[in-house]
Parts: sequence; C-alpha cells; structure tokens
Amino acid sequence: MTNASFVKADTIRSDFSAAMSAMYRNEVPAYGTLMSLVARVNDEALAADPLLKTRLEATDSLSRISEERHGAIRLGTPQELAMMRRVFAVMGMHPVGYYDLSTAGVPVHSTAFRPVGEESLKRNPFRVFTSLLRLDLIADEALRKEAAEVLSTRKIFTDEAVRLVDKAERDGGLDASDAAQFVREVLETFRWHDRAIVSAGMYRRLHDAHRLIADVVSFKGPHINHLTPRTLDIDKVQALMPDEGIAPKAIVEGPPTRKCPILLRQTSFKALEEAVSFAGEQGTWQAGSHTARFGEIEQRGIALTPKGRALYDKLLNDSRARVRPAADGSNAGEYEAALTDVFHAFPDDWNGIRKAGLGYFSYSLTEKGKAVSNRRADLETAIEDGVIQFDPIVYEDFLPVSAAGIFQSNLGDDAAQEFIASPNQVMFERDLGASVLDEFAHYAGIERASLTMSMAVLNTAAAAE
Repeated sequence: MTNASFVKADTIRSDFSAAMSAMYRNEVPAYGTLMSLVARVNDEALAADPLLKTRLEATDSLSRISEERHGAIRLGTPQELAMMRRVFAVMGMHPVGYYDLSTAGVPVHSTAFRPVGEESLKRNPFRVFTSLLRLDLIADEALRKEAAEVLSTRKIFTDEAVRLVDKAERDGGLDASDAAQFVREVLETFRWHDRAIVSAGMYRRLHDAHRLIADVVSFKGPHINHLTPRTLDIDKVQALMPDEGIAPKAIVEGPPTRKCPILLRQTSFKALEEAVSFAGEQGTWQAGSHTARFGEIEQRGIALTPKGRALYDKLLNDSRARVRPAADGSNAGEYEAALTDVFHAFPDDWNGIRKAGLGYFSYSLTEKGKAVSNRRADLETAIEDGVIQFDPIVYEDFLPVSAAGIFQSNLGDDAAQEFIASPNQVMFERDLGASVLDEFAHYAGIERASLTMSMAVLNTAAAAE
C-alpha cells in the first residue's frame, strides 16, 4: 500500500531534472545559452504552425516542450550500474533497450532509464542514457587491471543517498523531506570534479587507449557529460548556434530533414576543454586539461516498427556507403545530400507510414466519432469517414550509431577506434540486476491499447442502437 504522504516518483524525477539543469548551467554556461536558443526556436515553430501546436496540446506536455529530455552518464563497474538502477527506480525510471556501441568504436554498452507510462511521460519524460565501460575491450591487459583497481576504490554515491534508496525500497516511497534530501544527495553523483584520481601519466595511457576510458576511470564520480533539450526545428538551432558563440558539430546525427520526423535527430556543441589537476607525488597536484562535457539538442519523431527500423537502418547504411561523414566535417554537405536522396525511399506522410506498417500510432475518436451512433466499421473505413484519427507515438529511446557519432565528435577526431563488435546483453543485464524492457513490444502495446479502446467505443455505440 502506498502511503499518502509519499511524494510521487514523477515529482521526484521532475525535481531531480530541474536540479540537474540548474547545476549544469552553472557548471557549463554555454548550456544556458543553448537552452535560451532552443526555447526561442520552439516558440517560432509553434507560431508558424498552429496545427502542430494543436496536436502537441492534445498529445504532449506543450508547457515544457523546450525542457531537458535526457542526459547521459558513463559508469565504470557493474556495482555502480546496479546501484544506479535502484536510484533511478525511486524516480520512476526503468531500463529500456540494450545498446552495443562497440560496433561504432566506443567501448561501452548501454541502456536508457526512463518513465514508461503515458501519464508519467506527459508529466516529465526525462531519461538518462547510461553506459557501462567495457574493460574487457581494452587490449592492454596491464592497463585493464590498473583501471579496474582504480574503479574499485571509488565510491560514487553518498552514504545518505544509499540510505534513502534503502528506505524507499523498504517503505515503498519517500516523504517530502526525504525526497528533497534524496535529490540533493543523488545530484552529488553527477557533479563535476576538477581533481582527477589518477596521475597525469596514467591519464595519458587511458586517453591513448580511448578518450572515453580516460573520462570514466580518471575522476571521483561519473559527472553528467551532457543534458539535452528538445527542439521542434533542429536544423534552425544548428544554423543559429554560431550566432550565439556556440560551435556546433559538423552534421546532425540521424535521419534527414523530413515533413514527418522519424526516430531521433541529434546535434551538439563541441565539448569543452576544461582545466583539471592530476594526482602527483606526496599530495601534490599537476595542472592539465580534460575534454568531456558538452550540450546536446534533440528533435524526436515517430517510433518505428521492426519493419520501419530495418528500412531506416538499411537506408542509413546505404547513405554512409555512398558518403562516409568525415570527423572534421569537411564533407558534411555531400553526406547530407546523400542522406536526403537515399531516404526518399522512406514514405514521408503519416498515412503512408501507417499503411506500410513502418511506424507506431496512437488511435483516438475524433469529435465526429464521439458524436456518431449506429456505426460499426473497420478501422480504415472509420479513418476515411473522419471518425477515428491517429497521431504518431513519439520515439522515447536512442540510436546507437547516432549516440556513437555524438560521443566521437565530442571526444576528438581520433576517438573512433576499432573494437571487436561484441554485444552482450546477457552480461549487461546480469550487471544491471534486471532485464531491460523491449522498446518494440512497449510501443506496440501502446498502439494496440489505443486501437482496441477506440474500436470498442465505436462498436459498443453501434451495438446499443
């Protein structure tokens, strides 16, 4: 039984994402500039498209459209991952999807912790893309052992955070005072630390193995490496960033610009080179620098079915076979032209996507449908008659190639390295301490429930006549 005095998980998640945003804007001022730009572009997009505004009002939380939709964090050990799962559970966030980034030259595998229920998503859709370092992919055995030893000594959660997680699990929730303290304590895990826990020499060896390995192993905690607001026009934000003194990455990751957005498009500003100190002898510190943190923007489209995702993956591969995007952006125009040309094979109208079984939709009765009586019809007839309408279900998850592209562009041009592609969901779920939710089954369930309800209302009304 839930205690009435307990704070809802959705509220704790909202408070946490707001606290994280404030902390990150203070730590990375350019991110605050980015947030202001995104809000302005979104206001202009809504003013220019009243129909879009109407549909967002009906299907989304329009009041917070420009707020953060996700962050990302990189963990070093299975123990850290298992505890992070428990922490996010207090906020109503569950692991969805398994992502192997080793195929794209990044030695991690990942999941996304996020809310899954419709009301929770509308209340606050904040998600955290959480990666676990694959030490087993480090070729240098000696370095692998040293990295494991360093990670084994660190403690990324405060004692109070652990106590409050235990209490929430034992009692079934947290009251207002404990929930506020929980947010403050967990925030410390995500805070930036400018003093490394390794020497400059070891940092360089980790860095040479892969920049991301150095980022994960070298510090006291897994600082949040970026936050991401949602935009309604990512191309406009990309074009305007330089006017705000922000250097964007060369290309927008994901599908090309479309009338009907699919899956996820992402861009970012270049990661900052920040002053850090490395541990020296006899308590001394050696000045140095580290590059890891950046600001990201996303534009989300419709969730695709397995058939749609297979087509998307094929077209993306075909585009990259024609023009491989260079890390320095020197062929960005050619790549974007190839992407646009190849993706003509993917339908760009909602009904075409729906009829081809490429995307997931939420069905509902129109005002006409709510008023009709004596009508029993199949779905297509009901749609043609304006009785049932359909809206795209927003994709709430991630794309491995896009995530790797963001990582690589912000870790440096030489970050893309060769690793043996070795997806291992069984190992990841063992370390996580739980199974991840299958995203396709989740979206299919949402679509099926909406369709069943809409048709049931129509048929019940007809049967009553």
